[in-house]
Amino acid sequence: MQSNQEHMAMNKHILSIALTCCFAFSAFAQQSRVNTNFPDGNVRSISSGGLEVDVVIDRPTIAEADVILCFHGTVSTNDKIISAARQTLEKVKGITHRKDILFISVAYPEEGLLMGDQIPAAELALLWVKQSAPAELGIHIRKIFLVGHSQGAYVVVWLNSIHKTDGAIANAPGPIDLCFRCELEEKRSQAGYGKVCQLMFDKYGAASTNPEPYQRRSLLAVTQTQLSPLLIVQGMRDSRIQMRNWPLLKKGLNACKGCAPVQLLEVADAGHGALFMDEGAQKAYQAMIGM
Repeated sequence: MQSNQEHMAMNKHILSIALTCCFAFSAFAQQSRVNTNFPDGNVRSISSGGLEVDVVIDRPTIAEADVILCFHGTVSTNDKIISAARQTLEKVKGITHRKDILFISVAYPEEGLLMGDQIPAAELALLWVKQSAPAELGIHIRKIFLVGHSQGAYVVVWLNSIHKTDGAIANAPGPIDLCFRCELEEKRSQAGYGKVCQLMFDKYGAASTNPEPYQRRSLLAVTQTQLSPLLIVQGMRDSRIQMRNWPLLKKGLNACKGCAPVQLLEVADAGHGALFMDEGAQKAYQAMIGM
């Protein structure tokens, strides 16, 4: 029988070949500059190894702080990702109630990318926070937490399978089962594919005939490799497809014997934005970040 360590090592290998990047940015120095396209001076462009990603920064005027690294939900085009990053930062800040937090919201790209191919840009931002941000921003970083909503929560769960932080919070992460989602769209062929499944179909063909690449990019692929404490908040009045797949994600995460602690919080009377709507969910979030 395969040991848990062997299973996790295999998942790491699968993860490295599943996406277009092998998550090797730690081998490169990360550098950032103020993006002068935004006159408020709060947007920085991080670059390393030929990749670049923008982040929106809201920093306290103190010498040391914890970092909350935020990840926005789905947007249709890349010209909207800075706005989405700003909105996500404000939403997360609104439920945090701490003055010693450096908020950094990642404007990871989506347009034209296969699901999962946004992970390298998100990882670049995390590694910059870990390795370069203290010197560049002139602040001592104590702890790092990841917070994401919807597709941003998908990003958080994936990152939590690659790098250790002090905790990860994911609200309504998805897609949980990309294969099921795209097969469903395939069966409803008159309506056509949505953007996510159309890109996958163009690259790999139909999920019904070639399910493996769809499965590799699903959240179900990383339920056994969670490295840091993880809180997932799920509103039970979310979409039908999310509710169909949520038990599968729960089962996978609960089955991991070698993972960091996982807390799965279901909110009965909330939908997709449960973390930002429910007092109990916010208390769980605040406990995770040490309030």
